[in-house]
Amino acid sequence: MATSSEDVLLQVSNVRHKKGDGTLYVMSERIGFMTNNSDTMSSCYAYTDVKMQKISSEQKQKVQLQLVFHSGESVIFQFVCPSRSDSVTNRDAVKGYLTKLLPKFQKKVNKELEEKNRMLSSNAALFQLYRDLVITKIVDAEEFWSQHAPAYINKNGASQQQIGVPGNFLVNVKPQTDGCNAIKYNLTADTIECIFRTYPAVRQKHLEYVPHKLSESEFWVKFFQSHYFHKDRMHTGTKDLFSECAKHDDQELKKELSTVEQSEVNLNAFDNTVENEGYGLDNTEASSGSNNIVSENLIKRFNHHSIMVLKATRNNTEQQDTETGGARKKIRLLNEDESCELGQSEVKKIEKTNINLSKVEQMINGVKNPKTKVRNLHTILHKANSMRDNVCYDILNYRKPPGTTYLTPSNAVSALGELTPGGLLMNGLLEDSQSLAQLVPSEIEKEFRSLYLTICELLRHFWACFPPTTPTLEEKLVRMYDALRKFHQTKLNTFENRIMVECSTLNQQLTAHLNLILNTAYDKYSNWQSKRKFPAGLPIN
Repeated sequence: MATSSEDVLLQVSNVRHKKGDGTLYVMSERIGFMTNNSDTMSSCYAYTDVKMQKISSEQKQKVQLQLVFHSGESVIFQFVCPSRSDSVTNRDAVKGYLTKLLPKFQKKVNKELEEKNRMLSSNAALFQLYRDLVITKIVDAEEFWSQHAPAYINKNGASQQQIGVPGNFLVNVKPQTDGCNAIKYNLTADTIECIFRTYPAVRQKHLEYVPHKLSESEFWVKFFQSHYFHKDRMHTGTKDLFSECAKHDDQELKKELSTVEQSEVNLNAFDNTVENEGYGLDNTEASSGSNNIVSENLIKRFNHHSIMVLKATRNNTEQQDTETGGARKKIRLLNEDESCELGQSEVKKIEKTNINLSKVEQMINGVKNPKTKVRNLHTILHKANSMRDNVCYDILNYRKPPGTTYLTPSNAVSALGELTPGGLLMNGLLEDSQSLAQLVPSEIEKEFRSLYLTICELLRHFWACFPPTTPTLEEKLVRMYDALRKFHQTKLNTFENRIMVECSTLNQQLTAHLNLILNTAYDKYSNWQSKRKFPAGLPIN
């Protein structure tokens, strides 16, 4: 039957759905159908997927109710009571509940659609990926928003810098009187966010009470009227909404103070002392009057406010703190070790250094006599001069044999053409010639970038499926392979045909790498399919 966490609002028997008779359940978040002689739901449809409901006309013999979904599909429930009047009554009852429930979920769906439209309009790369995958029906919308979109959304959100919390954000509230014994507070969205980040307990109270028990304005009126906002919190009312927040603050303050690192000076050794009659020093305890308690509470609140403001901005520098914190701890441990071992006389370990020898012969045989070195230098110079003279003599006395040609004029012209900028032998070799990026028009470059990003996104999910150890991964792998094949045929091949017509000089250079990474993925999938058909250890006939 229905789950325990979901209330059944209406139960109607004698209902036919998909050529089966059973019972129709109208629940708080979905509508379900259970066949006779079964204890599980055979079909369930969430209200968020339902676009509208339709009923059959009075002239028709069958009493039916149709649900139309956002995807364009529809389902029909036929009421088959013995009498037609009972069938119409049951159908109208189901229709009445759906009329009340569907608008609530329609608002939720509309908010989700507005949020998705906002993300698509603010992120050009995500919008282009949506056009390439969802509009072309390579990937359905649900899979796109669950698997492909989060990487772009998180990347875009991580690039935005978080604004810090000012220490005087409560001063900006500026209470004003309206002349009718009422006070108005200038409470903005930024101030509310600062309050939530500084005091997480207030955020928790806001989630608990708004809008279920209190409205937004009533909550903040109680917040400003509460002793939690005032300086003196010695006498907190039992009915105060924020009395638990004050206790939570005290616990957080004690927790933060317990994590403070030890100082170099032992502060516990300093006590309050006075001079007595004997001109000596006597330890006395500090006075604990009411004024001191008020001052201590006020100072404690100031300290807690400062701690929470600093803690609210700690998320941005948390990684840096973790990196530098280990170094500080290491230095501190080294200092403690040195202070404990000052009285001990231990032999320090000598650090060994490796010697890199460029010439091992000099280390073994020693340095040669400089006179022999000079003699060898004169010998080398004499040989070099003689070789130079011989080469010059051969060049001057060279005579070309009569009637011999090394290259025909046509071959020489073709070779010069291949060596000029734009020739076959000079592609990508001359810095002065136009590069591939300069030869591609801006429109084709923009389309190529979108193709590249989309293929890389599909390949990222494709390679993440390896090794496919579960049936879910195998199903996703097959789905990603089909998406790659479909995208290759519908998008990449069309783009290559356009290049051949508009930019024939590029040939296949622009899409060579895309074809390479796609063919690599296809080969990997083929190998996996062959291993799947013929597991290891089985002979292949």
